[in-house]
Amino acid sequence: MHSSTITSKSQITIPAAVRDALGLKAGDKIDFIPSAHGFEIVPRRESVLSFHGKYAHLVKKPHSVDAMNDAIRARTKARFAK
Repeated sequence: MHSSTITSKSQITIPAAVRDALGLKAGDKIDFIPSAHGFEIVPRRESVLSFHGKYAHLVKKPHSVDAMNDAIRARTKARFAK
């Protein structure tokens, strides 16, 4: 069993073995979920919605559906032409 002490500022250090088991690293967030035996510590996983617009800078310009279909046809044709 692992334990930790609460500081005068109400902070705790999560033991390394627990951090490793939960896959936590510096800057990660955790949730405290009430349970029948007290609380569970659960790593907060980002919602897919949090990624909205995060990578927009990587997109040069939007592509039309016709352009995407043409690219798929060309790639398929090239792949099976061998």
